[in-house]
Amino acid sequence: MNAEFEDIQGLVRFGYKHLTQASFLLLRVRDAGAARAWLASAPVTSAIVRKPPPATAMQIAFTAPGLRALGLAEDVIGGFSAEFLAGMGSDESRARRLGDLGANDPARWQWGGASQGMPHVLVMLYAVPGGLDEWLAAVRSQCEAGFDLMARLGTSDLDGVEPFGFVDGISQPHVDWERKRPARDKEQFAYTNLSCLGEYLLGYPNEYGAYTDRPLLDSTRDPAALLPRAEDDAGKADLGRNGSYLVVRQLQQDVEAFWRFIDSQAGGDAALRRKLAEAMVGRTMEGAPLVPATAADPLNGFSYDGDPEGLGCPFGAHIRRSNPRNADLPPGSADPISRLVRTLGFGSKALRNDLIASTRFHRLLRRGREYGGAPGEDTGLHFICLGANIARQFEFVQGAWLAGTKFDALAGEGDPLVGHRLPGADGMPTDGFSIPVPSGPDCRLPGLPQFVTVQGGAYFFLPGIRALRYLSKVLP
Repeated sequence: MNAEFEDIQGLVRFGYKHLTQASFLLLRVRDAGAARAWLASAPVTSAIVRKPPPATAMQIAFTAPGLRALGLAEDVIGGFSAEFLAGMGSDESRARRLGDLGANDPARWQWGGASQGMPHVLVMLYAVPGGLDEWLAAVRSQCEAGFDLMARLGTSDLDGVEPFGFVDGISQPHVDWERKRPARDKEQFAYTNLSCLGEYLLGYPNEYGAYTDRPLLDSTRDPAALLPRAEDDAGKADLGRNGSYLVVRQLQQDVEAFWRFIDSQAGGDAALRRKLAEAMVGRTMEGAPLVPATAADPLNGFSYDGDPEGLGCPFGAHIRRSNPRNADLPPGSADPISRLVRTLGFGSKALRNDLIASTRFHRLLRRGREYGGAPGEDTGLHFICLGANIARQFEFVQGAWLAGTKFDALAGEGDPLVGHRLPGADGMPTDGFSIPVPSGPDCRLPGLPQFVTVQGGAYFFLPGIRALRYLSKVLP
């Protein structure tokens, strides 16, 4: 059975690139009855392809405190993941794992930290050029009776280029919407960009061939049959089906500091300036990868199998960390003996590859938007991603691959773009970046300053549209 596009919020399928204006409202429930009344008829945009494309789009998501404020029963809320229930800025252990230390500490955030209070609802509004102001004013007027506005996150249209100057939004997994690939726990011996639907939507099998935990209700709690029924537990009403977890992080980018540091290393050499910046990102400024790609897909059709020494794209480059493009086993021939050798981890190449977890279990759908850009304005990215498992997807990528200082056998390096630069738990520095060279020691750039600072963040549940209508009722 194909995906139920009419019940899926459109953001899971689309980036809404034609809707270049966007604004995100962080709301708190003031009157639960009035809030539910608005949710019952809010014009949420589905994942159905429409021609012509819509001129506006709305998406709605909830934090765990927001579900409580609406009146959802506590035992139902308990069916969501522990990470969602705890929240992004909830404790020191999570902050340490995510690299939310020093200037990134949740206590310093503008929203989402313990001192500011959690938002309850995220309303994401998108519009064609010139169409946002009227759309935003209408929605704010409609929400007024049930919600208080906590913050409004504005965005900018930088024409597909992030604030440091690089083409962005290139690499995305290919979601198996038609469910053609068998969803089962079977080893993959080559990297593929195709992902099971259950990696991004609750209620469908994932790369392990399993269903992610989510609230399943006795049918008596859904007497009007508003909710879809669970595939894996016949008769149960599935509150999670066609929904996803939505991660939002506001990342302020210090563009001047980035290029000032690059200039200090390049010593006035314009070609070297560009080369160093591109090595840190892993792509040219126009978006081409630093390793060969296929002619059919020159921006995304590549892996790192042909670059085992990191001579093309450094091991610690941002795109290599965020998506190592590896399979379950190191590359090699398909014969049984070779496969056994690689499975057991013999050989130097196998040992290095064994240091990186298989990519297919940690993919994310990214839907970020830039903000700022005018003189005197803060500039950065509203990092937005979707996945069915916060711990295995976002928290793993952020903690082990981006904030981690031992990624791919590196030492003393965090991510060159988003690293916090504070010493590790062992006291070792994390502010270096190494560029392998064909012979001799790596070229190492020491003393990287912090270029990106977290200003806020939260975990949200983006429900299916039927689940959204269920949440608008008087809940048992």
